[in-house]
Amino acid sequence: MLLIKKYGLLIGACILLVVILFIAGIQDLNKPKERFIVSYIDSFDTVTQIVGYEDEQADLQKKADVLNEKLIYYHKLYDIYNSYDGINNLYTINENAGVAPVKVDKEIIDLLKFSIELYELTDGQTNIAMGSVLTIWHDYRTQGIDNPDDAALPPMDKLKEAAQHMDINNIIIDEEASTVYLNDPEMSLDVGSIGKGYAVQKVAEYAKELGYNNIAISVGGNVAAIGSAENGNDWRFGIQNPFLDDEENPYAARVDISDLCLVTSGDYQRYYVVDDVEYCHIIDPDTLMPADYFKSVSVIIEDSGKADALSTALFNMTYEDGLSLINSIEGAEAMWVFEDGSIRYSENFEEYVVK
Repeated sequence: MLLIKKYGLLIGACILLVVILFIAGIQDLNKPKERFIVSYIDSFDTVTQIVGYEDEQADLQKKADVLNEKLIYYHKLYDIYNSYDGINNLYTINENAGVAPVKVDKEIIDLLKFSIELYELTDGQTNIAMGSVLTIWHDYRTQGIDNPDDAALPPMDKLKEAAQHMDINNIIIDEEASTVYLNDPEMSLDVGSIGKGYAVQKVAEYAKELGYNNIAISVGGNVAAIGSAENGNDWRFGIQNPFLDDEENPYAARVDISDLCLVTSGDYQRYYVVDDVEYCHIIDPDTLMPADYFKSVSVIIEDSGKADALSTALFNMTYEDGLSLINSIEGAEAMWVFEDGSIRYSENFEEYVVK
């Protein structure tokens, strides 16, 4: 059994503990393939685990190394905290806000365009232009975790001032020149609600191009099931119960999927406490405060980037509004875990749930 924990991420907005469980099936009696796991800790400030079925561990290791190298490439491109020699990344764009356009790799432009599409789809509930606000929350959360006795909430007037610099229309993309320019010197990008899931999707597509099948990729809990598990069986994923003290029920649900992605956003991993109240890392762009509708929201859909963005958006919306949104997106399903422990599903989510 493989347990994958999602830590605080530079572009991580979704919170998820995932368990990948092998479903026993009819094995090749001559030489059954085994399940192997390869782990890395060099991308997106979290644990990457690649699971596959091969004759030998070395066979999966070779494939996993290729995929992890591609993941590192995306990590460097989408990093908002660090620069790298010879690379203009999101950090470079933020540093040049209001100064000059930055020539970037097409993969960055593709991510930004995709993020703008998801901003429109979610009516602004996932906004990569929120960096000015999210930076304030990040600083206060870090201070509160490091020094609990001094934990405090950011002043609302400070947040409102920062919110004047989160207009996504100030991202100026010139595809012909391959440049990106932030037309507001106080603006900054933060792709925590979408970047890691988008990178997982790109790596999954790369794996398919290479002919890699029967592989599952989890980057801090953003999971993509490539093909099926051994012998055509579905992959089985256990969605963490957000009530962590409920040791008798470790999973809110277990789901069986193939060629699909699963992402969960929740309030139970990245948070800090102020006056005995927990404040999670997912910030509602309307209130500029942590959302508190649910304990967690899980999304299943073919695209990991969409799953990442949608789980964040749904976490920031009422159940009714979120259900309306998810029902409008073909192939998307969601599960909500409420503060009282009750669970609700979109129309077809339960088709994936193991009874």
